[in-house]
Amino acid sequence: MPFSVVILAAGQGKRMHSDLPKVLQPLGGSTLLEHVVHTAAKLKPEAIYIVYGHGGEHLPNVLKHLPVQWVLQAEQLGTGHAVMQALPPIRDEHDVLVLYGDVPLLRVPTLQALVMGAARGELAILTAKLANPTGYGRILRDAAGEVQGVVEEKDATPEQRRLNEASTGPLAVRASHLRGWLKQVQNHNAQKEYYLPDVIALAVKAGVLASAIVADSEEEVTGVNDRRQLAAAERVLRRRMAETLLQHGVTLRDPERIDVRGELECGRDVVIDINCIFEGAVKLGHRVRIGPNVVIRDCEIGDDTQVFANSVLDGAQIGVRVCIGPFARIRPESQLADETHVGNFVEVKKSRLGRGSKANHLSYLGDAEVGREVNIGAGTITCNYDGVNKHRTVIGDGAFIGSNTSLVAPVTVGPGATIGAGSVITKEAPADALSVARAEQQTVAGWKRPKKTS
Repeated sequence: MPFSVVILAAGQGKRMHSDLPKVLQPLGGSTLLEHVVHTAAKLKPEAIYIVYGHGGEHLPNVLKHLPVQWVLQAEQLGTGHAVMQALPPIRDEHDVLVLYGDVPLLRVPTLQALVMGAARGELAILTAKLANPTGYGRILRDAAGEVQGVVEEKDATPEQRRLNEASTGPLAVRASHLRGWLKQVQNHNAQKEYYLPDVIALAVKAGVLASAIVADSEEEVTGVNDRRQLAAAERVLRRRMAETLLQHGVTLRDPERIDVRGELECGRDVVIDINCIFEGAVKLGHRVRIGPNVVIRDCEIGDDTQVFANSVLDGAQIGVRVCIGPFARIRPESQLADETHVGNFVEVKKSRLGRGSKANHLSYLGDAEVGREVNIGAGTITCNYDGVNKHRTVIGDGAFIGSNTSLVAPVTVGPGATIGAGSVITKEAPADALSVARAEQQTVAGWKRPKKTS
């Protein structure tokens, strides 16, 4: 049965104390709303509609990459009213799955159960047994245990408030039914709003079975309304990813201390130490070892590579059997070929290091093309910026760059060339030759070091 998804995202999120609309708050490298959209998209609906509210007009601009249709709810008159805004383009024979932009942890099997319920001609609602259901509407059942409706907490009697089965919001039903029932919903309640859950009692009255899909866990259905709940959701995502990695054979030194804010793909026998952060799209090859306190963003790392402690890799291509760090920084558009070494306190930016080249200590390589089997001595820098423009440095295969060398770009060092330590190279250094560019050492007779006066 074809179906559409409607995601309600009109809430202001005042408890966030933020200039951002609630659904734009970050969670695990994406916004709350993106998590909901990505999960819903895995069900392959015909369309996804996002209902956004007054004051959140920039949502469609910020999230314009999402494959959705945007629907404005100019006045916030309740969840029922919000769904009504999205229904006009949805055909009567479609089923409709209603989700919430601030409930980001729902799993695909849970949503599939709701959609299957609607396909059977039921009104499928998602409920949960909560230890503390404060703030949620309560599920009302008859003596036979059949769902009869939902009462919002503000409208509930003391006896109803003691019920622990809560309405979590998501539901699925035939569009023609939903359209007709929403026209009958009244706003005779404490908040003077048109509540979406009121359609449950109308469904029962019309002889449509209201089937409750009980969530497997409370954390899956918890909404995010404040910073505390946002942090709790972040912990859930971290734990889920850690469990997935462990199931796929990744060794985590401590599963409680890994943070994946995007997509992490790992080969066989990968080892990840504590306090590592992975952002964007990261791919680790077979037998890669990541040391503690490492940050990796949008990188592909080849087999048998080691990244030592406290290194930062961003937007780089890393070959096989590479050694990086500790305390190294690899910046965007950098490529480290197979068997290269980039050691402690070395920064590489928009540069390529050829196979077997090494920069093991205290160097900066920016806008550089480094050939194969090149040795970069400690303290070497490429002076790539003249105050206005960036310039490239080219170092040929087999060159040896002595310690504390400054290569003033644009400049070329030929293959097999040797640069004497402490040189400032401003013009081409010929291949297979020694180039030295430093002042002759002098000793000043009679010079005395200044002394402090008391």
